Amino acid sequence: MLEFLGYVLIGIQVVFFLYFLAINTLYSFFIIIALKDIRMYSHSITRRRLTSMLSGLFYKPLSILVPAYNEETTISDTVKSLLGLRFPEYEIIVINDGSSDKTMDVLIERFHLVSVNKPIKISLKHEAIKGVYISLLHPNVTIIDKENGGKADALNAGVNASQYPLLACIDADSVLESDSLLKATRPFVEDKQVIATGGIVRVLNGCTMQDGSVTEIRAPKGMIEGFQAAEYARGFLTGRTSWNFFRSLLIISGAFGVLRKDIVIAVNGFRHTVGEDMDIVVRMHRHCLENKIPYKIIFVPDPVCWTEVPSDLGSLLRQRNRWQRGLVESLWHSRRMFLNPRYGIIGMLGFPYFVIIEALGPIIEFVGYFSLILFFALGIVGTNLALLFFLIAILWATLIHVGSVMLDNLIYKRYKSVGDLVKLSVLGLLEFFGYRQLIVMERFIGLFQFKKSGWGKAKRKGKDKDVEAKRAA
Repeated sequence: MLEFLGYVLIGIQVVFFLYFLAINTLYSFFIIIALKDIRMYSHSITRRRLTSMLSGLFYKPLSILVPAYNEETTISDTVKSLLGLRFPEYEIIVINDGSSDKTMDVLIERFHLVSVNKPIKISLKHEAIKGVYISLLHPNVTIIDKENGGKADALNAGVNASQYPLLACIDADSVLESDSLLKATRPFVEDKQVIATGGIVRVLNGCTMQDGSVTEIRAPKGMIEGFQAAEYARGFLTGRTSWNFFRSLLIISGAFGVLRKDIVIAVNGFRHTVGEDMDIVVRMHRHCLENKIPYKIIFVPDPVCWTEVPSDLGSLLRQRNRWQRGLVESLWHSRRMFLNPRYGIIGMLGFPYFVIIEALGPIIEFVGYFSLILFFALGIVGTNLALLFFLIAILWATLIHVGSVMLDNLIYKRYKSVGDLVKLSVLGLLEFFGYRQLIVMERFIGLFQFKKSGWGKAKRKGKDKDVEAKRAA
């Protein structure tokens, strides 16, 4: 019996080592793929194409949907930033999802709203609409005031109220760069098979904003926000870009994505789940593959959306718990795709990766970290084995993370200050010494709570805090 137990313990550590060996090899490969894909994309883009779109000769009009729940500190700046976008024809639809704060009051005051009797075709189900408002200052701004139903419900109300063929879904705490929509919608015009695109999301904390636009890009001041900035840079460089290369992109960030309206309606809109952004993309894949509809879902690496990330540990952990719950619930809902040849490369490569690495990965990491510490303390694992673990699981991964931050800035040149770049690189180095373990533990908990619902709002400081501080100085 003791001998069998010994084999089990050794087996656990072997699985743990093989997991980190595989994942770090995969991430290293992803960096190479990302660089190749971004280089190919950069060669295909010319200033002439963006100019033609802006001139009105080369574009598709779109509706910007902004679901808002208790966003009184951010909603005004978000709408102002959207009004400053360079795009020939678009409408802004803010959906107030039964906020209990002054979100609606702020909108009424800042944009001079008046109530209108606007008929809305109900293609998708959602909670009752209490009122529809338009801005006297900006005719393309519409506000939907509705009963609380969750983010997916709010988005469905926005889809029903929209009038254009493309939908840009934007979080209420996010800011788009002025030409982001031009870049994100370009693929829809060039290729009729494109049904969804997503851009890069970057951390707004620490940056300076004025009149709804980011005027100075700086690294976050706090460590918690800084860790997230490094994570975002790595995630979009090695994750979205690589899966885009394999045509297996299953996630378009809820903070910034553009979807074709007819396909959204065809899949019955957004489902009531905490991971509605991934869920809608997975179901769009499934719908097109099952109905033999030629399609493409694309990650576009240059449109940028700036978003405010949690600045305290409690909000961060609740966010990651929600992300994990949303991931598991979305994968479970479409579980028939797992290793199913009917769904092509999505079913055989993309979907299994998200199940094994993203969904079940926290179990392997959590058990691995805990067992390694326990076994080392009990003398079951020797110093050499512990050192091997450090080299494979920690040092290699750290080098990947630091390299991703450096390469990201080399390609996109966002951070002008050497100090900011060094700070993010150091945080990428420190990420594996406590921060990652906390996130893994919360994701491990979230794995078993995927039936739990809720927006899980984080505390917001408001986008103008850094601007105000600098003015005061």
